[in-house]
Amino acid sequence: MAKIKQIICISLILVTFSANAQNLRLGAERLDAYLPLIKNKKVGVVGNQTSLIGNTHLVDSLLNLRIDVVKVFSPEHGFRGKADAGAKVESGTDSKTGLPIISLYGKNKKPYAEQLEGIDVILFDIQDVGARFYTYISTLYFIMETAAENNISVIVLDRPNPNGHYVDGPIREKGFESFVGMHSIPIVHGMTIGEYAKMVNGEHWIKSNCDLTIIEMKNYTHNMSYNLLIKPSPNLPNARAINLYPSLCLFEGTTVSIGRGTVYPFQHFGAPYLESDYSFTPKSGAGSKYPKHENKECFGTDLRKEKSLTSINLNWIIGAYKQCPEKEEFFNIFFDKLAGTDKLRKQIIAEKTQKEIKESWQEGLEKFKKIREKYLIY
Repeated sequence: MAKIKQIICISLILVTFSANAQNLRLGAERLDAYLPLIKNKKVGVVGNQTSLIGNTHLVDSLLNLRIDVVKVFSPEHGFRGKADAGAKVESGTDSKTGLPIISLYGKNKKPYAEQLEGIDVILFDIQDVGARFYTYISTLYFIMETAAENNISVIVLDRPNPNGHYVDGPIREKGFESFVGMHSIPIVHGMTIGEYAKMVNGEHWIKSNCDLTIIEMKNYTHNMSYNLLIKPSPNLPNARAINLYPSLCLFEGTTVSIGRGTVYPFQHFGAPYLESDYSFTPKSGAGSKYPKHENKECFGTDLRKEKSLTSINLNWIIGAYKQCPEKEEFFNIFFDKLAGTDKLRKQIIAEKTQKEIKESWQEGLEKFKKIREKYLIY
């Protein structure tokens, strides 16, 4: 117990340097709040490279505290966060700790009962970016569902939503369910991962409620500017990319590149057929082995100095579609999954303006905001 108290004190000192000088305390940093809940229990951890306490990984911290961590579950991009988007992530063994790692990306998105044997409690600690199609909230849903089915409790260590300052986008419609659109929410939901977990339970998206505990942050608000200490995935390297992500990710369902294979992914967009004085050439490399338009010069728009967004920008994709010489080739089948509806694609083809499209979202957004209010913590 003396060692535990000592490490908690050290961690609290580290925290003061990790939260943008805003006195923000992350859920993972509040060891005093969740160590009593996992003491003398066998623990599974759902985490990746963002699961940090100060500069130390959550798993390493727990092992140093003699917590019985028995297994690690990793989401898209892997436990160390190096895999490309959509790349197969293999299960295996963590070279540093020797712990078994179960991949939750690919065919095995939901842990099955045998993989949970011997686990009493699951700690979920992953940095999200607040977009429906960012798959960490889908992983959270499957963890809660399988935990409920196997009588295992879940503890979510809450983290900020860097896009938590607004709610926008079309509501995912029935028939468009996928791993990038599990639930009927807008593209930008404006909730932390902990608040989203409460919604999963409260809206009965799983058959029986998960035994859920949220370790809340201290001194956090949804309007707080928060720069992530480590990139949440290979192609979201900084705050600018994360802020642009909800708007630019829609391009993934088109013939336009959002800069994968460049040093500024999700901070510019382009295609060989667009007209512009600005250009970039995607190259194969770490984080993007097969980028769109590989080795081809793409002309487009540099967004690195764009004003921080407080809503989704549709004008970029509308403009790119208008310039595309082969419009029947512009969209691919992934676009409707990302949008959560086929209406947005049809509206762009019909030359609707951004204002007209966004007006069609308002009724759904107002209904969602009323539901969202029930689960807000901050």
